[in-house]
Amino acid sequence: MRKSLLFIPGPVAVSEPVLAAMAKPLINHRGPEYARLLHSIAERMQSIFATTGDVLLLGASGTGSLEAAVTNMFGPGDTLLACPTGVFGERIATIAKIWGCTVEVLETPWGAGVDPEALAARLRADRENKITGILLTHNETSTAVQIDLGAMSRAIGDHPAYVVVDSVSGLGASEFKMDEWKLDIVCAASQKALGCPPGLAMVAVSPRAWNKMKANKAPRFYFDLHKHKEFFDKGEPPWTPPVSVAFALDVAIDLYEREGPRNVWGRHARYTDALHQAIKALGMQIFSRDGVHSVTVTGIVTPQSLDNKTVLTKLRDEHGVVISGGQGKMAGKMWRWGTMGAVSEADVVAALAAFEIVIRQLGHPFEDGAAVNAARAVFARTGKKELRSEAASLRV
Repeated sequence: MRKSLLFIPGPVAVSEPVLAAMAKPLINHRGPEYARLLHSIAERMQSIFATTGDVLLLGASGTGSLEAAVTNMFGPGDTLLACPTGVFGERIATIAKIWGCTVEVLETPWGAGVDPEALAARLRADRENKITGILLTHNETSTAVQIDLGAMSRAIGDHPAYVVVDSVSGLGASEFKMDEWKLDIVCAASQKALGCPPGLAMVAVSPRAWNKMKANKAPRFYFDLHKHKEFFDKGEPPWTPPVSVAFALDVAIDLYEREGPRNVWGRHARYTDALHQAIKALGMQIFSRDGVHSVTVTGIVTPQSLDNKTVLTKLRDEHGVVISGGQGKMAGKMWRWGTMGAVSEADVVAALAAFEIVIRQLGHPFEDGAAVNAARAVFARTGKKELRSEAASLRV
């Protein structure tokens, strides 16, 4: 099978040690070996979330974690303030509506981040505390926007609403402070910044959130977090888990810890900076606004002179470089270039070289080598060689 350079917003390129872990013989998911694995993963994930609260593992995608968070916390009678910045923020709001919640939307233009002042003003106006929940998307891959959760926390202040955060594509790629930011439930997944195959979702739960869930009588079954907690305490999952993905996640967390969180954060920031400078050197526009750029995905506005799909197809079929197109109202109008997973600086440069070849063939004018040289200049400016852990240097 031909190996590709995978630069999509997820799933991501996975290192060989992580892939190899999935080939291990299966074990009894209700035996002592899985109990040790489950508790070890959860304990180390607490550090990544920066919480002393519970971390539960669900056999699901990131969307499964969002449904679990909403359906356990809220139901008919709850009024939620959704703060979407793209498709996935709209998705969690849709889940809440389907579950019978009243959902108000704090509108934000695509490409921009949630305005802390607008959020604070809306909550100040809620004098009777009718808003019981706030839905935030930490990192929105459809628009390549990352909001400042510290600023959101300060804007929320002492309002009693419960805060649910989708950090599926954000957790692990930059500093995260769940407890300090007073977040009640945070959702994540295995196939993003942690560099693991898809199949496991992680839900971190604050003590305050458990009290709200206990009082919530809305129905749930597979995603019943109380059931997950009950079984977790016994060292078991309530339902059959993706055991092989758990093996892989265990190794992925090992590699994450070996590289060191700050080095991981720095790597994501460095790759994003290199990609931004490269795209600007080609005379193209970054979709997200200054101050809210994602560190895991770069949104590139497709120039009118280029056909969005043709570029994607030629990159994939002729050069083995895979990036994503736009979603929702930006479908066909932008490219989304992910920089998570087991990719190196050399991979970034090689992908940009292929991008240059394709857009040159299709008639886009630019100075030869502009993107590659801009990216290399960023990497050279760091003043040190890339810290190449196994997670970063051993790609598929």
